[in-house]
Amino acid sequence: MGIKKFIKSVQSTLGLEDYKNEGKKKSLKDLLKKLTSRKKSITALLKTPLDKKEENRLREELEIISLQIKKGKKILYKLYAKK
Repeated sequence: MGIKKFIKSVQSTLGLEDYKNEGKKKSLKDLLKKLTSRKKSITALLKTPLDKKEENRLREELEIISLQIKKGKKILYKLYAKK
C-alpha cells in the first residue's frame, strides 16, 4: 500500500474530511491570540509617559497589528464558512 492510499484510508476511517483547513484554523487562532496579547501590551505601554518618537512608533505598530487581527478574523470566518 502506498503512502497516499494509506493516508486516504486513515482519513476515511477517522472521519477526517478536510485536515488541511483544520491545521490552518489552528495556526490562525494561535496567531490571533499572539497578536491580541501584543496589542494589549502596546496599549498598556501607551498609557505610560513616553517621548514623542517612541509613542508614534507604538501607535503605528498598534495600527498595523489591529489591521492584521482584522484580516485574520476575516480569513478565519471564511475557513469556517467553507464547511
